[in-house]
Amino acid sequence: MSEIRAMLGNVSRQRASVIANQRNFPEPIAVLAMGKVWRKSDVEKWIREHRPDLSTD
Repeated sequence: MSEIRAMLGNVSRQRASVIANQRNFPEPIAVLAMGKVWRKSDVEKWIREHRPDLSTD
């Protein structure tokens, strides 16, 4: 989650959690004891589509 927070512009943990729980956010590829794990490319694609102002492309 900390990497996703950074990718979203250093949002708070709470805000990142709200975003990650949206229906249109990519599904995690794994749910571990430490938390959910997402594929970086899936999150980058989501950011390009839903938060273009944060996109680094």
